[in-house]
Amino acid sequence: MSDLPQSMTAIAIAHPGGPEVLTPETRALPRPEAHEILIRVAAAGVNRPDVLQRQGFYAPPKGSSDIPGLEFAGEVVGLGAGAARYRLGDQVTALVAGGGYAEYAVVHETNALPIPVGLGLAAAAAIPETFFTVWSNVFDRARLAAGESFLVHGGSSGIGVAAIQLAKAFGARVIATAGSAAKCAACRDLGADLAIDYHSMDFVQAVKDFTEGAGVDVILDMVGGDYIERNYQAAAVEGRIVQIAFLNGARPPVDFTRLMLKRLTHTGSTLRIRDVGFKAAIARALEDKVWPLIAAGRIRVPIDSTFPLAAAADAHRRMETGAHIGKIVLTV
Repeated sequence: MSDLPQSMTAIAIAHPGGPEVLTPETRALPRPEAHEILIRVAAAGVNRPDVLQRQGFYAPPKGSSDIPGLEFAGEVVGLGAGAARYRLGDQVTALVAGGGYAEYAVVHETNALPIPVGLGLAAAAAIPETFFTVWSNVFDRARLAAGESFLVHGGSSGIGVAAIQLAKAFGARVIATAGSAAKCAACRDLGADLAIDYHSMDFVQAVKDFTEGAGVDVILDMVGGDYIERNYQAAAVEGRIVQIAFLNGARPPVDFTRLMLKRLTHTGSTLRIRDVGFKAAIARALEDKVWPLIAAGRIRVPIDSTFPLAAAADAHRRMETGAHIGKIVLTV
């Protein structure tokens, strides 16, 4: 690592606030510890948790970088003691608890994956946060199986476009909600069997009509608020609902009667605070089951827009409009 610089440019959060608090600053080059690799970052994905961290609502886990950014792709330029999976010059994409908005970042080698065949670095940087999240929650926790029905809210978001494609690829009937005709069309283009514009349609009734009154087997929800009780209405008997965020609030009044009568399972999880070993297991499953589908072109990584690293504030402004379809990416 003697030929590497001693410092780098990273995006810091000056203080909690709006996008304008994201400012480039000079930081010391991170050093890989045992079984870690140092990556020269080519691109980094932008995600809703980054926005929450910037606003002061989602602090990084203890011991993690305070630099925002949960995913990135680039070239391996340094190896920590015992790191053996990758060689210098390899290109990888990686999931981290922080540090992605920078010219260099470190990651445990088990939480990095080779770039899927045929995928560029910008698209590769947009995979980990959403695909790890969807796999862990939809397939591991909710046990979605071929032939079942699946509903994802926010179908045109980064989580949504990953969830639609993964559920469809593994044999589910897929329903998505989205906020405009254009977003619904994008959901259908990605494989959704039904796309519901929640501004003009009641998703509960639409789901019941689509399933001939049976309800949906698995629901992935990041909205919360009044959607919680409506999800109970839309769910099938023995349905599974997985909560991954509460964009509309975490404390709504809820009638839990349907939870009992339908024998529903309502669970939830967070990914960022989980340990390296937990994320490594997801990485192995993705490499084995999903990477071949990406290489074959059966799963795409839609990119809404790209911004240079120094314009991270503009990337956050784009996300906060809610107009994006797919992922927003910073290029370094």
